[in-house]
Amino acid sequence: MTVPVSPADTLRSSLAGLLDGLPPKQAASAVERLIANYRGDTPTDAPILRDRADVAAYAAYRMPATFEAMRAALEAFADAVPGWAPGSHVDVGGGTGAATWAVSATWDGVRPVTVLDWAEPALALGRELAAANPALRDATWQRSRIGAALTIESTDLVTVSYVLNELSEADRAALVDAAAGAARAVVIVEAGTPAGYARVIEARDRLIAAGFQVAAPCPHSAACPIVPGEDWCHFSARVSRSSLHRQVKGGSLPYEDEKFSYVAAVRFPAEPAAARVVRRPQIRKGQVLLDLCEAEERIRRTTVTKRHGDLYKAARDADWGDSWPPPAEDE
Repeated sequence: MTVPVSPADTLRSSLAGLLDGLPPKQAASAVERLIANYRGDTPTDAPILRDRADVAAYAAYRMPATFEAMRAALEAFADAVPGWAPGSHVDVGGGTGAATWAVSATWDGVRPVTVLDWAEPALALGRELAAANPALRDATWQRSRIGAALTIESTDLVTVSYVLNELSEADRAALVDAAAGAARAVVIVEAGTPAGYARVIEARDRLIAAGFQVAAPCPHSAACPIVPGEDWCHFSARVSRSSLHRQVKGGSLPYEDEKFSYVAAVRFPAEPAAARVVRRPQIRKGQVLLDLCEAEERIRRTTVTKRHGDLYKAARDADWGDSWPPPAEDE
């Protein structure tokens, strides 16, 4: 019996061969320059990814983290829209296509997929990688400026991952408005930093104003209860470290945790979580402390003890970003 290979495993094996022939020092140098660019606050109209060496280094280093963050966001979104799957997908600023891989890992089947990006070398490598994924072999890779002039064809799902940081405030607004005008569902992921969270909240507000309902992570579509400047909403996805990761960052752990903020919003009915675990659960002797964002538009700490029986067992297994209570407790 042949065991099906998951999109995650296929992506890892495809990325493993990207750096063949590229000297390790050159790859590490390219990654360090790209990290400096992406952390900068000055938007640029020039593509950050200049050639294949840049793109190969970027893909090998960043695609796994982008894939895992987007997949975690999509899984939470899918839980809120049971029975729904996108019939078509546009990935804006998708580069080498990590979000398209995450969509194919979340929903089975083949659908029309379009990746829009300004960097032609990224699109070329994304197309090359996609040949290994049956759901992406017929995807369209289209060069497009991401900003005020952006146009998006009508689609079920638009994803935008780690793109808003590269844009001016006006271009961010134009992108979100274009996505809202074209899609039935929009999922936006940004770095899990205070600035990334602020960009997500800005996009969330625009989507709600355009008539969308928040499906995840929030249990409601009201204003975020977190006080700006005091805290920020973000989550974590575990990423296997490649040899390039270890070379650039050092350290011996075989994994790292990618922090991200996100919003998933829809124009159709959704079933948001009753509450969301918004910090890492604290397991103490005989009790678990959960910080929950609740439908009552508040952040509240709840303590689950052994007296709660099965709920206590569920709390011990709960992870940062999970919905609460677990499904069995909703019945």
